[in-house]
Amino acid sequence: MPRSAFVFLAAALLVTASPLRSQLSASKIEGQIGKLRSLPDDKRPAATIQLAHDVQSLPAGMPKVRLADALANLVTEGDQGADALQAVADTLAKSLAETPVPAKGGQPPMPYMELAQLVRYEHVNVTLNDPLYAKAQDILAVNDADIEKADFTLKDLHNKSWTLSQLRGKIVLVNFWATWCAPCRAEMGNLDLIYTHYQSQGLVILSITDENPFKVNQFFAGGNYHPAVLIDSDEKVFKQFHIMGIPRTFVFNREGKLVAVGIDQCTQRQFFTMLAAAGLQPQ
Repeated sequence: MPRSAFVFLAAALLVTASPLRSQLSASKIEGQIGKLRSLPDDKRPAATIQLAHDVQSLPAGMPKVRLADALANLVTEGDQGADALQAVADTLAKSLAETPVPAKGGQPPMPYMELAQLVRYEHVNVTLNDPLYAKAQDILAVNDADIEKADFTLKDLHNKSWTLSQLRGKIVLVNFWATWCAPCRAEMGNLDLIYTHYQSQGLVILSITDENPFKVNQFFAGGNYHPAVLIDSDEKVFKQFHIMGIPRTFVFNREGKLVAVGIDQCTQRQFFTMLAAAGLQPQ
């Protein structure tokens, strides 16, 4: 084979192989993202940051956006730290800047909402000049204003009624959860400890689920969970609070002002940070 023909063939093979290498790389990253939850807590931040960098190195396109969005869904589970949150937010913002996602029914697709939540509730900083991202930010601001005005009355597992507006003067933590939700279950031990320790300071914790009361009673059978567990069977309160995923936590101060929002699984330290914003004094 003439040398010129060999060089041409080699170049052609490289061009043909490049998309395959990118696809394999994306597939490998997807597999690693799927294993993040199995890592020990002290290993997850570094692994998340590395994955964020790996995703950033991929070619622009929807696979990159989907991987960045998947990482954004996981970085808020537990306390992975500011560096991991910022790395993931930067990756998602870059992916969306390269490949904008079309609106659905005039509403921002979830990647924009995920990024807006990271900025609003996890206090990261990103730059993305996109009207759908701006609209996502506006939606969250309107939702929070709705939540601050919301009121409800629900019954707990012992048939006692709880009305949010009647708890003024108390610090109220509202947590949305479900028995099938692993991150929700991971929070419950900390919520119970915090409630039993700070109830005397006027702390009220309301754990709200939309599940069947029989199933919820079975879940707590033999357990010892002290906060009130409320049943929202028609999801009316879920809708009032614009719940897009669980667990979700809202903290109101004694005047009824919404002072903190937790958008995923929170650690004990994160719960204390939110409650401190409502004036809870550490003991």
